[in-house]
Amino acid sequence: MWMPPGQNQSWVSEFILLGFSSDPTSNRILFIVFFLLYLSSVLANGLIVTLICLDTHLHTPMYFFLCILSLLDMGSITTTMPQMLVHLLAHSQAISFTGCWLQMYMFGTLSVVECILFVIMAYDQYVAICYPLRYTVILNWGLCTRLAAGTWAGGFFSLIHTSLTMRLPYCGPNVVNHYFCEGPSVRSLACMDTHLIEMADLVISVFMLVAPLSLILASYIRIAQAILKIKSTQGRCKAFSTCASHLTVVTLFYAPATYIYIRPNSSYSPERDKQISLFYNVFTALLNPVVYSLRNKDIKGALLKVMGWSRVAW
Repeated sequence: MWMPPGQNQSWVSEFILLGFSSDPTSNRILFIVFFLLYLSSVLANGLIVTLICLDTHLHTPMYFFLCILSLLDMGSITTTMPQMLVHLLAHSQAISFTGCWLQMYMFGTLSVVECILFVIMAYDQYVAICYPLRYTVILNWGLCTRLAAGTWAGGFFSLIHTSLTMRLPYCGPNVVNHYFCEGPSVRSLACMDTHLIEMADLVISVFMLVAPLSLILASYIRIAQAILKIKSTQGRCKAFSTCASHLTVVTLFYAPATYIYIRPNSSYSPERDKQISLFYNVFTALLNPVVYSLRNKDIKGALLKVMGWSRVAW
């Protein structure tokens, strides 16, 4: 049964986010750890964006999409972490109904956009390796801009997911065993049968996770076929190295996200889900710039130029 918009808010005006611990001493330690992780992630991704903007050698489609990925990671982690840091030190761990709705929607939107962006980045790799001489013609700036803008259409699916969850009747208790308002955790508090909602949500999740992942795999099958035709061993190694960073980042993102959103409801485990969500929300955002910077000579060279050092051969 659907509830009229706003009716559930008369039952629950706020949610309580349990977080990771109720012990004040543990919370202070966790605050320091998570604050350093958050700060490191924002600074690392911010550095990637700054280097790409400042160095004209990085004004290519690949780095354009990498810049967007860093901005998405900063937005995603900022959607969840500041609230969690406040709750680690504050006496109250409450978040308003509206705040929960916005957090769920923004996190979902940024995650969906990132899923689509990974497909575009895989296509970029495909064109760069399979059609190197036509790369700049195929991926011209007009197309890159349209592709980047088109990724935000995925926010519509996040709106459906959020609306399905937040329109449910919540009649208490309103305690969410999570550190932010994530759909499955909030939905588990509903005081009605959510089977149909979960099925609809599963269809959306499959479409937004499995479909992009299938396109990425298809791109890399074609890339692998093209690489195997390269006669030079050095050329093959260079081509595989070019794809390694993207494949690593895709794996770090899709593996935990697929587990959270595409799995039987019977396997729901609040504590395990919190840990997995923490990984793909916080640690993935931190590891992405590390993966790209450690394996990328252009990023290293741009950093040296910004620091005032002469460019060296790597």
